[in-house]
Amino acid sequence: MKDICAVSTPLAEGGISVIRISGENAISIGAKVFKPLSCKSVENMAGYTCAYGKIVDKNGREVDDGVLTVFRAPKSYTGENVCEISCHGGIYVTKKVLRLCIEQGAELAQRGEFTKRAFLNGKLSLTQAEGVMETISAQGEYALNSANLTKEGRLFRLISDMSRKFVTILGELAAWVDYPEEDLPEISEDNLRESLKNALAGLDKIIADHDSGMILKNGVDTVIAGKPNVGKSTLMNMLLGYDRSIVTNVAGTTRDVIEESAKLGELILKLSDTAGIHETDDEVEKIGVDIAKKKLKNAMLVIEVFDISRELDEEDLELLEYVKRLGKKVIIVLNKSDLENVVEKSQLEKYSDYVIEISAKLDEGREELQKATEKLLGIGGYDADSTIFANERQIACAERARKYLAMALESLDMGETLDAVTVMIDNGANALLELTGEKATEAVVDEVFSKFCVGK
Repeated sequence: MKDICAVSTPLAEGGISVIRISGENAISIGAKVFKPLSCKSVENMAGYTCAYGKIVDKNGREVDDGVLTVFRAPKSYTGENVCEISCHGGIYVTKKVLRLCIEQGAELAQRGEFTKRAFLNGKLSLTQAEGVMETISAQGEYALNSANLTKEGRLFRLISDMSRKFVTILGELAAWVDYPEEDLPEISEDNLRESLKNALAGLDKIIADHDSGMILKNGVDTVIAGKPNVGKSTLMNMLLGYDRSIVTNVAGTTRDVIEESAKLGELILKLSDTAGIHETDDEVEKIGVDIAKKKLKNAMLVIEVFDISRELDEEDLELLEYVKRLGKKVIIVLNKSDLENVVEKSQLEKYSDYVIEISAKLDEGREELQKATEKLLGIGGYDADSTIFANERQIACAERARKYLAMALESLDMGETLDAVTVMIDNGANALLELTGEKATEAVVDEVFSKFCVGK
């Protein structure tokens, strides 16, 4: 297998960059570009040791100074010999060191190729490899905890335990059917039912947590809607923690959509501060209103903002009805709670179960908005030590396994032959093995690792 190399840190100016080399000749390649000051040669270094020295080109000229770390097979991330060269974090010098490694025989690694080698060399299961990617992309505590559980093998062990039970059952069924003359114990239908029910319960939990997991991982497309000058931009600035939207006393300041992401507890809200939705003769403002309505149609969550100091009028009611017809998840915010309240909450409760009072200007009401959002989206209360949010590929396999195992249980209850039950269990077990990667096709494996960043 070829030797590969890549920059494993972001290619941007910083204090340090790391160039990773992996393969049978990784250490000898490292020896050609790195001259340690503390020992005679890189090739004599033991695994899990570092050396300070000079990075040199093929003519022996110094390019940079840095640190080289050696990992010897099989005790490395990839299971192969690995060298990691840490140099100063300038873009030019980093690319220069990478070119030196390529000149000495290494090839540029593809996306996820280091982790793919770890998978192929038995260092990681496919689900653990996906956990590595999810750790890198995690944007919140729940997502990070889930990624760490997957990376340490919790999902792999859970699904493997299920699949092993069914492989054992399939073996027993085959032996009992194929060798009727042997004095083999008859398969207990009660035990078979229990195994199927336990597997279905486990798969149901994984599937049920998926939607919430995707929300926590990917964020929530959220539109802040309302009439002009009700405090939409002030609310956005409050959630962001800095002034992003222009705030004035003049109605119609926001004419385009302003988009930013804000953290609300463990949720990432992908906010769109839209133009005030109302009737207007201003051509530019009309365009903004049309864009706002399009955003509403694509949103997962709508925060409708009203001025608590102004009675609801026809335009307010039209907005409420419009969003209701779209069937969106809605939180109604009565802003400017520091002013006198003239709005009847009973008018709004038929449009949402979540009507809260805040003062965005005074930065009051964030906690109430967070609680309402978490309840509305069904987020919160997860056990960080046990909850795993499976990804789309894993869920597709889990749903397929669940379908076949449910059919097997139904066939058993209807008194169908064990041959029919066996076929369903076999299909379900194969779907489970595909989930863990033990029976994943080459195309599936390639697709998984193509989503990684280069250098990992």
